[in-house]
Amino acid sequence: MPEESVSLKKSTIYLMAFACGAIVANLYYAQPLLVTISRSLHRTASSTSLVVAITQGGYALGLFFIVPLGDILNRKRLISGTLIFTAAALTLVALSRSIDVFMVGSFLVGISAVVAQVIVPYASLLAPPQQRGKVVGIVMSGLLLGILLARTLSGVMAQLFGWQSVYIVAATVTVVLAITLYRFLPESKVRSNLSYPELIKSLFSYMKTERQLQIRSIYGFLGFGMFSVFWASASLFLSRPPYSYNNAVIGLFGLVGVAGALAANIAGKQSDKGRSRSATLYFVLACLVAYLALTLDPYSLPVLLAGTVLLDLGVQGTHITNQAIVFSLHPEARSRLSSAYMTSYFIGGSLSSAASSVAFAYGGWRYVGSLGAILALASLLLWSLERPKRSTTVSL
Repeated sequence: MPEESVSLKKSTIYLMAFACGAIVANLYYAQPLLVTISRSLHRTASSTSLVVAITQGGYALGLFFIVPLGDILNRKRLISGTLIFTAAALTLVALSRSIDVFMVGSFLVGISAVVAQVIVPYASLLAPPQQRGKVVGIVMSGLLLGILLARTLSGVMAQLFGWQSVYIVAATVTVVLAITLYRFLPESKVRSNLSYPELIKSLFSYMKTERQLQIRSIYGFLGFGMFSVFWASASLFLSRPPYSYNNAVIGLFGLVGVAGALAANIAGKQSDKGRSRSATLYFVLACLVAYLALTLDPYSLPVLLAGTVLLDLGVQGTHITNQAIVFSLHPEARSRLSSAYMTSYFIGGSLSSAASSVAFAYGGWRYVGSLGAILALASLLLWSLERPKRSTTVSL
């Protein structure tokens, strides 16, 4: 049954945006710190870089098994309760003294940080239909800024206070967020008799029958794959000659990707105007051009910076376009639709992060760039083969 309409204040939208950014940032704090963490835990940088894939793998599991609960449980309680668990996992990471404990804590952070993907479809559901793309764009702008600024914050804090301080502060912020969101988020009005097994079964039904969900999930798989290929190896590349940057500089490097937040607003507005297909093409082409530049001339700092900006803009623009389309399919099942799409999205990221680590170990940065370019070409091929088709309704 569809959810009753709830007034969505502008202040609530921005609270949701900030919350999504702060929550998802927990997944990315380690990326610019891989060399420092590896030394602290007495492991090689290449083996420690697998934490990126493990965290994203945990996130993918949480997306599939936890996010659908937003369609049958009180969202406010689900969000706040999960955030308390996230804070505990972050504390475990901060206190870890071995790579095994660090990996377990990171995996648990990944599973619980999926609560951000309960907030995004909730904002979409509460927004007026004619402003849905705009609202999703605002909330996702916060999420994307969290992803990008996480690297900057963790790099600077680790340089000044040690890498453990990053996770201690993150755990504290997460507890404050849990309390604040419980106080100010609208009450969930969902009324559903579905059991958890029935909920998961219906998720498979949507994945099997909704053509647009299938197509956009593939775009998401490839898009986040492109993003993860770059960032999983970027800190290793930038810490070596000719750059030889420290944690703080590598973290600041993430600021150049803030253009991705701009892409979120552009993509949301284009979706509201019915221009999703053309926008998808432009964003995919941006990714391809970025990887060509990053592969052919990676030792030119201006080219590296420009390629990073273009890549983040393309990836995030495609992502927001995908979400606007997916959320328009079934209002009563937005958490399940988000779960299906984002599971594919993060499986792509997890596999690509692992592939990036292997590529960098065996062939250096040019292998990494070539891998990203292949994913961009696959996205372009998907666009050329795509044929618009009406969605199939699943009766539940």
